[in-house]
Amino acid sequence: MNAAQSKAAAIIVAAGSGSRTGGDVPKQFRTVRGKPMLRHSVEEFLQHPAFGPIIVVVAPAHAELTAQLLEGVEGITFVQGGAERKDSVNNAIQYLDNLSFNGMTFIHDAARPFLSSAVLDRLLDALASSDGAVPALPVVDSLSRANTNSILSEAVERAGLFRIQTPQAFHHQVISKAHATWNSEKVPTDDARMAMAAGYKVVFVEGDENLAKFTFADDFGREMGQAAKMHDVRTGTGFDVHRLSKGEELWLCGVKIDHEYGLAGHSDADVALHALTDAVLGAAALGDIGDHFPPSDMQWKGASSDRFLAHAIKLASGAGFRVTHLDVTIICEAPKIGPHKQAMRARVAEIAAIEADRVSIKATTTEKLGFTGRGEGIAAMATATLVK
Repeated sequence: MNAAQSKAAAIIVAAGSGSRTGGDVPKQFRTVRGKPMLRHSVEEFLQHPAFGPIIVVVAPAHAELTAQLLEGVEGITFVQGGAERKDSVNNAIQYLDNLSFNGMTFIHDAARPFLSSAVLDRLLDALASSDGAVPALPVVDSLSRANTNSILSEAVERAGLFRIQTPQAFHHQVISKAHATWNSEKVPTDDARMAMAAGYKVVFVEGDENLAKFTFADDFGREMGQAAKMHDVRTGTGFDVHRLSKGEELWLCGVKIDHEYGLAGHSDADVALHALTDAVLGAAALGDIGDHFPPSDMQWKGASSDRFLAHAIKLASGAGFRVTHLDVTIICEAPKIGPHKQAMRARVAEIAAIEADRVSIKATTTEKLGFTGRGEGIAAMATATLVK
């Protein structure tokens, strides 16, 4: 088995019309937590070390839009969708068949954006002893049948009932045979059902409530409501300073600014992102930027500081926290920050995967006092609010 075959493949289905959510844009392309819904899943698979081929199945009418929304993301392949979901998945399976792929294949709905590495790990472990595996959660609500007049009839026993989620994982030859032998006149409920019909054993692993599918317009309101809930609220602060120097680029909040002076430092010296990184780490009690990105480590020389903030947020997420608000104040005499505020706000929101209205960018001077007043450097102070 070569290196490519030893990696699992991910098929992300994004070819649906999303008609039940309404709006002019299909749900998988709408913005959730600061980025297109589809991009959340793509990035989660890409950053997991077990995955190699990442295939996005998209309708021809949305191919250009998909490419725009995933601009800058490397390592993905686009496959054309079909008339039905099973046709879209089959097109991706055939693409892998043509590569003689024989690893593990994960099939995921783009409408379930909040995928976690923990779920992926559980599925990978389950495939060591089964043909296929799916994430699932037990049904906890009371169940009952009802007639066409909305009159309740008999209760349905919920013991042994589970809500099936995606991604659904299989050894590739299993799901390839399942699709090839499926009765085309029937509409399968999911890929696991197709594998079971072909005689394969499919087990379930613990799912994740965050994997809830976006189906109706109200689901977007549900997400906003969940994001606003305050259970365990943490606040962290950060402060950083870098000197101004000729011959350096000036990066602030992930935005490159034309100026005769730039900030000097081991990385790109983005003082604002450094302050935000420390604020996030502080709120989650995970140390500081020097602990995770020491200047003595040459791999961070000249590094883009968006990596620092994104990593801090991932660490906080692993500890069960979600970023709900970021605030940064940039302290300098020049350049003027006002013309760049909106671009900065959008960039920080993108890095943090939150809505732009949860990011505040401010600027002030020290009235010519101190090192910032003399134009010797730029300082930034930041506050991060996290909830659990």
